[in-house]
Amino acid sequence: MEIISFRTPGLGDQTYLLTHEGQGVLVDPQRDIDRFLAAAAERDVALRFVLETHLHNDYVSGGEQAALRTGAELVLPAAAAAAYPHTQAFHLEDIKGEQGLSLRPIHTPGHTPEHTSYLVLIDGEPVAVFSGGSLLVASAGRPDLLGRPRARTLAKLQYGSLHRLAALPRDVELLPTHGEGSFCTSSGAGRYTSTIGAEVDTNPLLAIGDAEAFAQRLMAEPMPIPAFYQHMGPANTLGVPPMPALTLPELAPAEIPATAHVVDIRPRAALAAGHLPGAVGIELGTDFGSWAGWLLPYQEPIVLVAERGQDVADAVTQLAQIGIDSVAGVVFELGEAATTRFELADLATFLERVAAADAQVLDVRMPSEQASAGLNGAVRRFLPDLITDGIPAELDRDRPVLVACGSGRRAAIAATLLLRAGYQPVALNGAGVPDVAAALTR
Repeated sequence: MEIISFRTPGLGDQTYLLTHEGQGVLVDPQRDIDRFLAAAAERDVALRFVLETHLHNDYVSGGEQAALRTGAELVLPAAAAAAYPHTQAFHLEDIKGEQGLSLRPIHTPGHTPEHTSYLVLIDGEPVAVFSGGSLLVASAGRPDLLGRPRARTLAKLQYGSLHRLAALPRDVELLPTHGEGSFCTSSGAGRYTSTIGAEVDTNPLLAIGDAEAFAQRLMAEPMPIPAFYQHMGPANTLGVPPMPALTLPELAPAEIPATAHVVDIRPRAALAAGHLPGAVGIELGTDFGSWAGWLLPYQEPIVLVAERGQDVADAVTQLAQIGIDSVAGVVFELGEAATTRFELADLATFLERVAAADAQVLDVRMPSEQASAGLNGAVRRFLPDLITDGIPAELDRDRPVLVACGSGRRAAIAATLLLRAGYQPVALNGAGVPDVAAALTR
């Protein structure tokens, strides 16, 4: 038996391909399925099953399309009630493969009501469990993605599910879908994989003695929920079409449709030096799709601005992973149309600006980050809240706004949002609020 994992860092998730005696099992596949099918083909493996642990809230699934492409049997939790053909997985009713392979569904509600983990048995011996969004490395799947009214009930169910999985043999490999970087975790999940024994010994959530205290812990400091999450569950219930084309038509600035949202994916230095008026700047990185899905109206037309040589196909893929197929084209040459600019400041320059009598600072980090380290007098507003709640009223348009985050990435994004609203942003680059705070205390 071999288990291959495929990381999707921007979403904090992993897909798995299990191979055994020429048969393959694909677990929680992202929408861009070619990479998984290529890995199976390289190993001369025929895909036998495609498993989904739950109706995902953070990405649209490639499970249905993978099954259609390969003829594999698509397996979903019985209570998922998806609208497309699939095999229903019922608690402890084994699904038989060949050559001694079988899969035992274990109902593990909590992250979602239908959530099901899959225990892998070889010749009757348990060897691994795909735990999806239930038991994670040093954490657990969060229970509040379906709304706060249901969160306490789901949290208590999650308590039982974690202990159900913890009762498996200690040497069983734990293979969760959600991990470090995922907003589907209840806290900062550990890295990627573990064993049941290691989690029993070290996972702090398994040390909590009762369901009520467990629910209190999970709900005490909820992480933000990205705006695009609300669209993922319905899409995964009704079915997801194949991936869109990854090549885009090249447009001139004058050809950008009036209804399109312009997203500039160039490096932040190029963005600061000049971009199209009204553009949202989101430098291309592994989390580009997540930020775009969080900050832009869902499924409205998008035009990208990129440098030649940038991986535009990666940007399109990341958007498609969250169901955004509305990219109309890409602009490579801005020319004289790049009339909007902002200042990038290194730490030393930023500190000089902060020391000025009329300085106003905006901290756009997550609330949990702001609580752990902050700046006295700074205005706090998490980056996506600049869209939903607007620019804080206490900021003065007539004075520069010193914007900081953890490294400069979010500050640069925020700078473009401030420019659209008529402010004068100065974005801290290459450093963050903790660096500023440390420098000011020396």
